[in-house]
Amino acid sequence: MAEDLISRYEKEGIDRVKLAVTDIDGVLRGKYLSLEKFKTALSGTSGFCDCVFGWDLEDQLYDNAIFTGWHTAFPDALYRIDPATERRLADEDGIPFFIAEFVTEAGQKHPICPRSRLKAVLEVAQEMGYSPKLAFEYEFFVFKETPQSARDKNYCNLVPLSPGNFGYSLLRTLSHSDLFNDLMDYCNAHLFALEALHCETGPGVWEAAIAVDDALQAADKAVLFKTFAKAFFQKRDMMATFMAKWSMDYPGQSGHCHQSLFDSKTGASLFFNADAAHGMSRLMEHYVAGLQHHMRPFLTLTAPTINSYTRLVKGAWAPTAATWGLDNRTVALRVITGSEKSQRVEFRVGAADANPYLVAAANIAAGLLGIRDKLSLGERTISNAYEHQDELPEAYQLPGNLRDATRDLLQSDAAREMFGEEFVTHFAASRDWEVREYERTVNDWQLQRYFEII
Repeated sequence: MAEDLISRYEKEGIDRVKLAVTDIDGVLRGKYLSLEKFKTALSGTSGFCDCVFGWDLEDQLYDNAIFTGWHTAFPDALYRIDPATERRLADEDGIPFFIAEFVTEAGQKHPICPRSRLKAVLEVAQEMGYSPKLAFEYEFFVFKETPQSARDKNYCNLVPLSPGNFGYSLLRTLSHSDLFNDLMDYCNAHLFALEALHCETGPGVWEAAIAVDDALQAADKAVLFKTFAKAFFQKRDMMATFMAKWSMDYPGQSGHCHQSLFDSKTGASLFFNADAAHGMSRLMEHYVAGLQHHMRPFLTLTAPTINSYTRLVKGAWAPTAATWGLDNRTVALRVITGSEKSQRVEFRVGAADANPYLVAAANIAAGLLGIRDKLSLGERTISNAYEHQDELPEAYQLPGNLRDATRDLLQSDAAREMFGEEFVTHFAASRDWEVREYERTVNDWQLQRYFEII
């Protein structure tokens, strides 16, 4: 396959490709390769400085990482290109683009790489006879700003693409029809098609639903969508943000994940049982029970930033406890009943700021543990989940900050079993760094509250 790919590129006169790897935070880090360099990398492995696992969102080096740091001298980590992820960059004259993942020197799955951790969980699913399918959907705000203008304004008084609250607005999609259609065409061209795109409630906020796919491909598409959508708007002197919450005046931005299991041999739905209550098979009940049981210890994988927890508050369209219900948008786990094709569960905890590979890994791992351990699903929540969450045990109450969520991850034997000791230790250290970076910062709230009066 590699030789055929190179031969095709040579015939087309292509002299370079672009590739990207994904860091702990879900940020794509990439570079161009000449065709000659690409030949070498495609046939084996190549190197990428492992500082991508040793720094934060602003390229500040962790002071607490064991895996990499000044003490390791930041060597190259080996990466392997996945030829199946080939795309052509529409804005770059069809230059080929690939996703790469890190591997060990022995060519095995990398203990820290988020894509590798998801693949390890999917291997467990395959051994159990299951093929998970996922679909991600994202809310994001669009502003008439550039990265420079937003910085110059200190991210205050930003101008949204459109004013006011106007969810599902036909008027907005008509008045900005070129932008909506161009984005959908752009996503089609880069092989992460949207099955729906609409206005959400809030100034300039959109919601995009990415079409369902096998779990790894679905996570790939989610990772690509977030970066490519930002690039799409920045090319038009606009900005899209996937922060969990950019303003306390508006609802947060979700990164919901729909999921279902199918028989890996026959392709039959394993969640649907026409003779069962609500069409839920016993296996689906165990899966949803696993999601509920492990939601708290795995929370930091799906709510990974300080900002994530500003969204997880009562009455803000985001869950605050590990609740489940039938087509109930106030719960954490929304079971959607229907048919063999549509029966699924929607994980509503994750925000738009989460790493899709880790969201997928955390959800599938939790569900598989629920099946393996035959966990029982308790009573569903009917009506407003916020009013009933105190009826749940403490283990199902979600922590309200990143520090506590990180502590829960470190104390989880299930996390170490499913994601590996090295990953849990390193990821927890990166979240501890995030907390300490926040705590040593003087923010606007502190100035406004204390500057004059205290």
